[in-house]
Amino acid sequence: MSTRTDTTPRHTHGTRTVLGTPTVPGRGQLVETHPFPEVARHELGNIQLRSNLQHATQTIRAKRAARVAEMPDWEALRDAGSALKQDVMARLPELLVQFEEAFTARGGHVHWARDADEANRIITGLVEEHAPLTADGRREVIKVKSMATQEIGLNEHLAEHGVDAYETDLAELIVQLGGDRPSHILVPAIHRNREEIRRIFLNGMDDVDPDLDSDPEHLAEASRRHLRRKFLETKVAVSGANFGVAETGTLSVVESEGNGRMCVTLPETLITVMGIEKLIPTVDDLEVFMQLLPRSSTGERMNPYSSFWTGVTEGDGPRSMHVVLLDNGRTRALADADGRQALHCIRCSACMNVCPVYERTGGHAYGSIYPGPIGAILTPLLTGVDEAENGSLPYASSLCGSCYDACPVKINIPEMLTRLRAQDQEVNHGSAVPRTQLDAALTGAKWLMSDGRRMAAAERALPLVNKVSPAAGLWNLPGVAGKWTGSRDVPQPPKESFRSWWKGRTR
Repeated sequence: MSTRTDTTPRHTHGTRTVLGTPTVPGRGQLVETHPFPEVARHELGNIQLRSNLQHATQTIRAKRAARVAEMPDWEALRDAGSALKQDVMARLPELLVQFEEAFTARGGHVHWARDADEANRIITGLVEEHAPLTADGRREVIKVKSMATQEIGLNEHLAEHGVDAYETDLAELIVQLGGDRPSHILVPAIHRNREEIRRIFLNGMDDVDPDLDSDPEHLAEASRRHLRRKFLETKVAVSGANFGVAETGTLSVVESEGNGRMCVTLPETLITVMGIEKLIPTVDDLEVFMQLLPRSSTGERMNPYSSFWTGVTEGDGPRSMHVVLLDNGRTRALADADGRQALHCIRCSACMNVCPVYERTGGHAYGSIYPGPIGAILTPLLTGVDEAENGSLPYASSLCGSCYDACPVKINIPEMLTRLRAQDQEVNHGSAVPRTQLDAALTGAKWLMSDGRRMAAAERALPLVNKVSPAAGLWNLPGVAGKWTGSRDVPQPPKESFRSWWKGRTR
């Protein structure tokens, strides 16, 4: 059985759609409430946050580097992953229909959601159908870590409709008990240290030992005891998916703890929320991504737990399986021939772990549930840069290129950032942006340096600058140049330019 809209290309309300699922309101947690610079300035003042982030990202970077160094064919794997994702984007409508047919043929149910609102309505309806009422008149579900459910704000929507959702991933549990928001794609509680986690557990768990210390093993044991009853008694689970295989209708979740596997096997009903871009064509294609993902994400040779399920199997696992295929702006990104590469993302977080901006501001500064370099391009592409607050995200980068080097599927994030900056200027600020002193200076430099004769004439004038400038250099320039001399001096020009030195040397 499936619930979906027509998958033929069409126009809806003047908006070009690719899969018959237009971009409509209700995007969930994808829109900033405040511009990035404003929030980042506040986060930079949190010394403990910066210390936590620096320690965590440096540790993950070192582990990743060690695992990648073991792979002589790493670059070939990256090329293969990129090529496979390009193929998926080119054939996505066809692959989605193929996946739907394969999944339903094995007893599963497919639901198609245009946006966050529709996805939340579908999932809430399924939970109300399959989850029994508790003694206090509410319903319960357990959850596997899922960026898609965070994206649509599922937990909040379920709570408003009498459903308590319990996160089972340890980091997600920390975030939930602390009344917090995730700040990292892979490690949602990366901004917390062990002592902070201990306090969160003491305040948020009814059954915790009051003498709990901050030893990682003891914290893990406390979470295990807290969740055990939920695993055994809850009838409905909600998961995300790392990959969906079009040819077989197979879904997969990879993890490090084993809680996800308990969620997808113990309950009677399993509801999976998957972004439409998560498809891969065949089972054989998993070989590439199952090498790229663990090394790029956790710095491991393989994921400790890799779970795969294909429809309903009598006597084994859930008796009812549903998958919600989520658009929520993805067809908007897919229609952009250049921007669609952001949909190649496999949610490894490698770009975040090498980003100097993320390491200093943390994930909350980005507003969107997708932080870091990939979030700075993915969020505006999903919502459009006309969401003015999201228009500030492409500027949250030094354009150093480390994210491009780290990405396992070779998403050219710096190139996308510059394109989105240009779109933001045109859409949110008008194409005729008022010129600044810096604009005038750069225009003059371009004019000067684009002609060898003009450049030579300027160099001949350098001795005149030396005569009027102090020997210690310039330290109090006017206008925009004062921002430079406010913290450093401009040294005197050399007595001889490189061009004149080279000319004399080659005579």
